Amino acid sequence: MPLSDVPLASVCLCVISAAGRAHSPCLWEGLPERNAGSQTRGCPALGSRQHWPWSAAAKPKGNCRVKAQTLQGPMAEEAPKKTGLERSTAPQDDLQGLQDSVFSSESDNSLYFTYSGQPNTLEVRDLSYQVDMASQVPWFKQLAHFKMPWTSHKDSCEQGIQNLSFKMRSGQMLAVIGSSGCGRASLLDVITGRGPGGKIKSGQIWINGQPSTAQLVRKCVAHVRQHDQLLPNLTVRETLAFVAQLRLPRNFSQAQRDKRVDDVIAELRLRQCANTRVGNIYVRGVSGGERRRVSIGVQLLWNPGILILDEPTSGLDSFTAHNLVKTLSRLAKGNRLVLLSIHQPRSDIFGLFDLVLLMTSGTTIYLGAAQHMVQYFTAVGHPCPRYSNPADYYVDLTSIDRRSKEQEVATRETARSLAALFKEKVRGFDDFLWTAESREQGVGTCVQSPAPDTNLFQAPTKLPGPLQQFAILIRRQISNDFRDLPTLLIHGAEACLMSLIIGFLYYGHGAIQLSLTDTAALLFMIGALVPFNVILDVISKCHSERALLYYELEDGLYTAGPYFFAKILGEFPEHCVYIIIYGMPIYWLANLRPGLEPFLLHFLLVWLVVFCCRVMALAAAALLPTFHMSSFFGNALYNSFYLTGGFMISLDNLWTVPALISKVSFLRWCFEGLMKIQFSGHAYYMEAGNITIRIPGDMILNSMGLNSYPLYAIYFFVIGISCGFVILYYLSLRFIKQKSSQDW
Repeated sequence: MPLSDVPLASVCLCVISAAGRAHSPCLWEGLPERNAGSQTRGCPALGSRQHWPWSAAAKPKGNCRVKAQTLQGPMAEEAPKKTGLERSTAPQDDLQGLQDSVFSSESDNSLYFTYSGQPNTLEVRDLSYQVDMASQVPWFKQLAHFKMPWTSHKDSCEQGIQNLSFKMRSGQMLAVIGSSGCGRASLLDVITGRGPGGKIKSGQIWINGQPSTAQLVRKCVAHVRQHDQLLPNLTVRETLAFVAQLRLPRNFSQAQRDKRVDDVIAELRLRQCANTRVGNIYVRGVSGGERRRVSIGVQLLWNPGILILDEPTSGLDSFTAHNLVKTLSRLAKGNRLVLLSIHQPRSDIFGLFDLVLLMTSGTTIYLGAAQHMVQYFTAVGHPCPRYSNPADYYVDLTSIDRRSKEQEVATRETARSLAALFKEKVRGFDDFLWTAESREQGVGTCVQSPAPDTNLFQAPTKLPGPLQQFAILIRRQISNDFRDLPTLLIHGAEACLMSLIIGFLYYGHGAIQLSLTDTAALLFMIGALVPFNVILDVISKCHSERALLYYELEDGLYTAGPYFFAKILGEFPEHCVYIIIYGMPIYWLANLRPGLEPFLLHFLLVWLVVFCCRVMALAAAALLPTFHMSSFFGNALYNSFYLTGGFMISLDNLWTVPALISKVSFLRWCFEGLMKIQFSGHAYYMEAGNITIRIPGDMILNSMGLNSYPLYAIYFFVIGISCGFVILYYLSLRFIKQKSSQDW
């Protein structure tokens, strides 16, 4: 078929549709100038078309967007017209079809899960935002530089956003681009209400015609963070199912929740990996792009009207990034408002955006349709070179070059002049969008949506209560933990190996009988060696989940109380199995005091001590923000308890401070309790030559200072110390933000 028979709409789609690719400019390069009778136009500002070929395709769309599977507006009217081209496009058509099949996760472009609520609007009015750079530095890093965290830093404030205004509505996707430090992150922080240490100097944000509040943001806005934080051992479907149980209203039936999960999986094209583990850098699972889609799905489950994403393509290859942005474009077609920040998108990704906001140093350089961006800068004297990516070129043009003082002054002056010029060009426009030539109906403007029903956004939604949240969280934790078979096997092998090593070292059967000192050393080692391994394991695991906990608490999926109980009780199954594997072989190999009662008392005390150590590690992990600080704090406590445990030095010889530490040392109470179980009321026989000397067990305990409290009191002391760490853990969860190191 000759190319002259191809409708203009099909040619335009090769450049600006979701399937547009880097070779599209080659097609435009061969287009001759149109005659005066043609209703279509290239880019008048380019004249002889010596610059970036996208300008030829800068044709206004009918309603800020090409609708799914149909063309609307002027392009639809021009579709039947001939182009007058001489070349054959059969290879081009085949190539276009190949691209569509390659770049689609599934063969259809259907919308499976649309937003059915009222149209949403997001408006930023003359916003100026100041960032306190000192507050961005964690308190522990300030201490490392010998600075007190509570001291004020008046000169550390920088302007993050200056006089920013824009308006967008449902059905649009706005990309915020710019170099590092341009204000992208600050803008997203202000809109989502999660700006740490920042201050709005002037202006306001309006959502659906109402001033933005924390409650309104939580009900209307979904925020997808830059880093994926998901439990690695759950499948994609299980991850979404657990979130659906937490996030959807309690009046939803299980069938409705399952349908919502299926709809989200279909919408995000995750059917082929729905039953695959999510995975992470250590656990093999879905690909990076699929994992990012799962993160979007977690937020999409409650069907928000506004979707905000922080650099969603970060860390993805170009193919996966293109696929992801196509998904976001499809979500916007489903009556959603999509706002994302992105660094420097490649050309085919750039063509998927409806609107582009180019910023530098917090000021607006361009805000308008992506397809008009080249035309605008050409008109102001900065045409994009042929075959260059406009996003790359204009981000570089407006970046501040700090390699030298002269270059910094020059680039700042360029950015300042471009910002002033754009402000002048959009003066008087209600939506602050620049459009080509004149404002045509439905082009680049965001028509005011009907006044929203305030009752719709303020109607209380009854989410699952604390008991339901606890039940869901403990099932999720147990499912995730017991799927991690390699870790469980390592822990089991570790407990078994330590048990066998200690048991054979202190073997006490037949002619081999342990001496008094050896028995005391064995009992101390039983309670002292295992907790050290538990501390490192629990702290490491908690910090790997810390970012997920922070995000879910911030999003309101649950409160600290249900998570606290689920975490404590969820540790029980693994803890019990671990103690059984560790405790039983030692008791038999060392030939400790026979009888069921001594064994059960011995086992219970070891169980309590290791559990106490476990909750101490949980408290340390929740109290301090980094793994290194938590492990240092936990090991410091453990070593203090170890040295004051009554074996290294007699309790009677401790001076005031170590004696006080020994009072809260669970290792001291463990050692004392195990000694009482072994020796109390039981005589010990020691041979000296041909003479056998009978030594009462109570005399041994008195000589070591380990007979000051009855046995039942020791159990209460260990339980009390455990409760103290449990309370500390809860207070840390409740009042300390569980930020991970990447969120500071």
